[in-house]
Amino acid sequence: MKIAIAGDHAGFALKQFLMERLGQEGVDLVDLGAYDTMPSDYPDYARILGDALREGRADRGILVCGSGVGACVAANKIKGVRAGLCHDTYSAHQGVEHDDINILCMGSRIVGTSLALDIVHAFLGAAFSYEDRHVRRLNKILDIENRQR
Repeated sequence: MKIAIAGDHAGFALKQFLMERLGQEGVDLVDLGAYDTMPSDYPDYARILGDALREGRADRGILVCGSGVGACVAANKIKGVRAGLCHDTYSAHQGVEHDDINILCMGSRIVGTSLALDIVHAFLGAAFSYEDRHVRRLNKILDIENRQR
């Protein structure tokens, strides 16, 4: 599984930590920026990451900003993206299992590095359940998405 990771200046340090640790674990990563702590705008990175998923350059994504909220809002505006803001491991794996999220959003000012890594592991280790109720709900979400755009 190829994982794209991006974040604005506020998420830079956490993104770099995750890149290093996940790289050591052999995770196939694509770094989509930011590449420094110069002030930047999270919607730009949400778009870059969402486009990478839509174009098949990555299977899932991790998006980091200060709180995670703005990045999540921006990412969910992109057709085909189901981003979830997760600051705990339960939400991270359940978001994939029940809602088929494909982007994990986190706030670097909310979670520390150790917890962030645990959350990422929960996200990457989960798979959509394909249970009837989850498929039914996902189809309703896709219907909303297709009617809005």
